[in-house]
Amino acid sequence: MAKTFTQLKKSTTKIPQNSKKIRVAILGDTATQFLGIALKGTAFDEGQNFEIYEADFGQISRQIMDPTSEYFDFNPEYTLIFEASHKLLSYYYKSYDDQINFARNKINYIEELYQNIQNRTKSKVVFCNFPEIDSQIFGNFSQKVESSFGFQQRKLNYLLAELALERSNFFIADLCAIQNKFGRDLMFSPNIYINTEMVLSLDILPIVAQNLVNVISAIEGKFKKCLILDLDNTTWGGIIGDDGLENIQIGSLGIGKAFTEFQQWVKALQRRGIIIAVCSKNEEDKAKEPFEKHPDMVLKLDDISVFVANWENKADNIRKIQNILNIGFDSMVFLDDNPFERNLVRENIPEVCVPELPEDPADYLEYLYELNLFETASFSENDAERTKQYQVESERVTALESYTNVDEFLKSLNMNSDVQEFNNFTKPRVSQLSQRSNQFNLRTVRYTEQEVQDLIQSDKHKTLSFTLEDKYGDNGLICVVVLEALNNEDLFVESWFMSCRVLKRGMEEFTLNQIVETAKKHGFKNIIGEYVESAKNQMVQNHYEILGFKAANNKWILEVADYQEQEVNIKTKNN
Repeated sequence: MAKTFTQLKKSTTKIPQNSKKIRVAILGDTATQFLGIALKGTAFDEGQNFEIYEADFGQISRQIMDPTSEYFDFNPEYTLIFEASHKLLSYYYKSYDDQINFARNKINYIEELYQNIQNRTKSKVVFCNFPEIDSQIFGNFSQKVESSFGFQQRKLNYLLAELALERSNFFIADLCAIQNKFGRDLMFSPNIYINTEMVLSLDILPIVAQNLVNVISAIEGKFKKCLILDLDNTTWGGIIGDDGLENIQIGSLGIGKAFTEFQQWVKALQRRGIIIAVCSKNEEDKAKEPFEKHPDMVLKLDDISVFVANWENKADNIRKIQNILNIGFDSMVFLDDNPFERNLVRENIPEVCVPELPEDPADYLEYLYELNLFETASFSENDAERTKQYQVESERVTALESYTNVDEFLKSLNMNSDVQEFNNFTKPRVSQLSQRSNQFNLRTVRYTEQEVQDLIQSDKHKTLSFTLEDKYGDNGLICVVVLEALNNEDLFVESWFMSCRVLKRGMEEFTLNQIVETAKKHGFKNIIGEYVESAKNQMVQNHYEILGFKAANNKWILEVADYQEQEVNIKTKNN
């Protein structure tokens, strides 16, 4: 989300005077002083210091054509030229005798300005294209009248793009795209223009400034090179480990269309030369299955430079990816639907760009378009080979893992859990979670709602359901335990299943603390666990051993009297 103009103005007061300066000249045919302020503030927020020379408005030709001008004395590294569509329209009206050649004559004038700059400086030129004005002289028919303003303005923008193709130091700031996105009413205020000669509203200035800074940053070599993707509910809908290959959402129907179009966007970035990596909490073979077998997957394994899927925390895994790629964290973008994972990465690797993806996948692309994360100042056909190069490099590298200590972050979350016996309110969710949980599911027992009701009424069973909430939001009911009294001393863990999205937060240890407390409360001496292997639950095969249970007769036993409560960063909600 762009800052307001007022916020950017405050940022200009924070710029260190001894920081490296980039000399930027602003030349416009309308008032540009507020644009200069917004540019300085935006540049500061991006870690840059713009030293700005701003000519009086209406002096573009004089400043560039006069070799003794203040502009040339300033010797800019970048020249931003802003000509307003309103002035363009005025010039068009004066060109009665040659309106059919208006665009061509204008582009010749712009090329002359560019050439004069290049003859005397090494400045890169960033030219703002012309957001459309519909003068309604011909209405829709203007597209069939070559001399109409609408036809000539569109032709001019096309010729401007052609000029940029031919001139290596000529770049375009796409104000037309900004107007298409945000609308003309936000971009332009007639009253302000008439009274102040300002054609850009204060509301749109931060967005225009960000666009201009993005162009300069890309030329300066500060741009994003790598897109790291989460998989479940980010690259496809659903959870591959729980829902299975056939039930994840991709394709042309319903919400699957959103994920398909998202993948098409990622594929286009890969073809452009952006490195695509995967960082997923999953079994690797299970995470790769859709890439290999799902007929609707747009992305394939050949599109992925580094594929990391395991149960370690994502900050560690991004460090692993960075070590393999040998690029800066500040050139990475990480996309994940889970707020916990996003904030974990932000807290531990603040250099990585972590967009706040919308909750609705249908909004992913429009949000990402607006961010313009992958601005570039160059492109060559060799860029498309980058994926293969990094795939090969990944095979060469044996990375020493650098584990991040996340304990302080977990403490800061203020996590709490509502622990309850099953009731009529939780019954549907308990049943649903049992049906969907495949990976963290010790015995993979499924329950219908009626069976959950039977457990509620059973004298032999103790039931526990757990929610998890932190300062970023409520995860809802995420863990279920069903305990069966085998006799007066032994309490058997009939079921223990949990949502994988809360792994590595201490929930496993917190749950065991509650199981032991329940056993003590009812006088049981031993807790007996069992792991029954399924096709999808290998991640928990060592679960009881890790938690301190002792193996005995294909079961796992924990003596209640010897148990030391495990330290966790989760509190019960009623405490």
